[in-house]
Amino acid sequence: MKYLSLFSGIGGFELVTPKDWECVGYSEILEPAIKIHEKYFKEHKNYGDISKINPDIIPDFDLFVGGFPCQDLSIAGKREGLSGSRSGLFYEIVRILRVKRPTHILLENVRHVLVS
Repeated sequence: MKYLSLFSGIGGFELVTPKDWECVGYSEILEPAIKIHEKYFKEHKNYGDISKINPDIIPDFDLFVGGFPCQDLSIAGKREGLSGSRSGLFYEIVRILRVKRPTHILLENVRHVLVS
């Protein structure tokens, strides 16, 4: 199984993947998270800022895994929904998936995404 991880953080998903699964890359921009990810998963390529990723350069993969910032969806936030600058990054996931078309998608569930 080949997978792409977006908004990867420190690589929590990688801790539970079977040893024979291959990460074709990940996307993370927060330096502390990148340092931890790189410490444990040296062979993974960071594609960086999701809004700048060209999906044509990402190897094909079977599984997409990730989440997206949910601050704009939170009841503690401004409730801007998917039109917010952070939660709106969801559409960057969609942009990449439309090109790559993996057979499986595992997307973090955000409680208020449907009512925003």
